[in-house]
Amino acid sequence: MMNGTIDQIQTGVEFLNADKAIQRIPEGASIMVGGFGFPGMPRHLSKALVRRTELDQLTLIMNSLGSVSTLNALFEQNRIKKVIGSFFSTNKELVVAYQEGKVEIDLLPQGTFTEAIRLGGAGIPAFFTPTAAGTVLAEGKETRIINGREHVLEQSLTADVAIIRAHKADKAGNLVYKKTAQNFNPAMATAAKLTIVEVDEIVEVGELDPDSIGTPFIFVDIVVKREEV
Repeated sequence: MMNGTIDQIQTGVEFLNADKAIQRIPEGASIMVGGFGFPGMPRHLSKALVRRTELDQLTLIMNSLGSVSTLNALFEQNRIKKVIGSFFSTNKELVVAYQEGKVEIDLLPQGTFTEAIRLGGAGIPAFFTPTAAGTVLAEGKETRIINGREHVLEQSLTADVAIIRAHKADKAGNLVYKKTAQNFNPAMATAAKLTIVEVDEIVEVGELDPDSIGTPFIFVDIVVKREEV
């Protein structure tokens, strides 16, 4: 039986401000960014990432990079090498840059994108899916007939860093999400070497309902409390 109370257990989670947390991101990193549009997007951390102007050659793994996204500033500053996600067509400048060969885009159906992150976090390197079979998104990829239906081999996704948004964290690093704002965030927390989470509130260990915890502390490295609404 474990000795001592739970609040005496050292989890290794750090509590930093946004700029110090973003300093941990290496040059040329691949970065997962949570959020479905604005809900669940770590906007406070995103602004800190934009402020760290020397950081470039980045690969962003996120559902969308719209023209109104905070992180679109990275594209405007020529700091993005590649984006991987599902929805970029609203960002006309990004589409033109892709057509001109200035930025790489890996377009994935949204379900495939989500599953690729989930399986990356589970340590499964690839999977077959019928989604996109027979379309341009399947070109150059291995296919296989399974149960009489064509399937496409997709690579799972992992990243150097995940910057995500949660509603609350306790002082051990356990996370609670708020309604649909959880979207991609819990899966991304499991699929990165370094997970940085932005939260509205930090509470004492024991204050969170165990049944409401969406991400346990084992997947969390740095917690940042939002300094703005």
